[in-house]
Amino acid sequence: MSSTLELTKALIARPSVSPEDGGCQALMIERLEAIGFLVEPLPFGPVRNFWARRGGEGPVFCFAGHTDVVPAGPREQWRSEPFTPCIEDGILYGRGAADMKSGLAAMVTACEAFVAAHPHHRGSIAFLITSDEEGPSVDGTRRVVEVLKERDQRIDWCLVGEPSSEHEVGDVLKIGRRGSLSGRLTVHGVQGHIAYPDTADNPLHAFAPALAELVAHHWDAGNAHFQPTSFQVSNLSAGTGAPNVIPGELKARFNLRFSTEQTVDSLQATVEQILRRHGVKYSLEWFVSGLPFLTVPGTLSAAVSRAIQEELARTPRLSTGGGTSDGRFIAPMGAQVIELGVVNASIHKVDECVRVADIDRLHALYRRTLELLLAA
Repeated sequence: MSSTLELTKALIARPSVSPEDGGCQALMIERLEAIGFLVEPLPFGPVRNFWARRGGEGPVFCFAGHTDVVPAGPREQWRSEPFTPCIEDGILYGRGAADMKSGLAAMVTACEAFVAAHPHHRGSIAFLITSDEEGPSVDGTRRVVEVLKERDQRIDWCLVGEPSSEHEVGDVLKIGRRGSLSGRLTVHGVQGHIAYPDTADNPLHAFAPALAELVAHHWDAGNAHFQPTSFQVSNLSAGTGAPNVIPGELKARFNLRFSTEQTVDSLQATVEQILRRHGVKYSLEWFVSGLPFLTVPGTLSAAVSRAIQEELARTPRLSTGGGTSDGRFIAPMGAQVIELGVVNASIHKVDECVRVADIDRLHALYRRTLELLLAA
């Protein structure tokens, strides 16, 4: 059994449902300190974070990731205990197997192998680890980045270990992510008897044509790196449950995943213009989960792509698809940010799993990337 597989199993065996860490970071810290990393715990509220660094000069290559996982869900639907790692037919099962404890293990063991071979490597290697990626993402990477900025510390290259691959390890590299803007909308009407619509004001009727226009609206065509902006309704509710009552209020939640073709201000203005044009009486709260970021192909993406070509004989596709990641907090520091991890097909699902062979493949990719960027 490889050291990377052993460490992955040890991390899975530590239940760490967000924002809990379950002792995962202590295990990582012990291994990193043993190879010369200076580690600084940075807890905020219930969230555990740490910043670790080996070396005092630039450039700074940082591994970033999270120890927290989503809840396991119904135990009876799992083939084995979610937090008891189980291997069947070359597949490792357990909550966090793919998202992203195999990635964390590969980072640590790749550094162990690299430092053993290159104890006097150039630049610095760093780790930025949180237990708040699957939760609100308030007291995790965002706060650590604020601390680093206050100290004028920088990250030049950042590899986030999120499960980015689609079918085979290394078939996709994430070089950016779309922004996420959510709205909590309340449409105000007047409740009344359904037989006397002239004495009421139905918010459903007022909102329906506005919603149709919002859904049909051409926000943008995207660009060379981003797909077009998408508007989606996630929740819609109105009514008392009685069949003869016109509701007095409608509530909706919606989200816009947007590219660098848009700004938060432009999206908000367009949504509100459409609502006003249809005479909708409304209140609207906005929430920005993250701004879009893009790492233009350069030194980091070239090194990671070369590592994939050398180790796995495949050329990765560069992508900005998917949801948000903590890379959105790191990119504004001026860092080049790439996401590379195992296959994401099972993440957040019952029987989350990863191919055992892929764990060692990921270790090899991380180790080779370090060699290409920092070998003396």
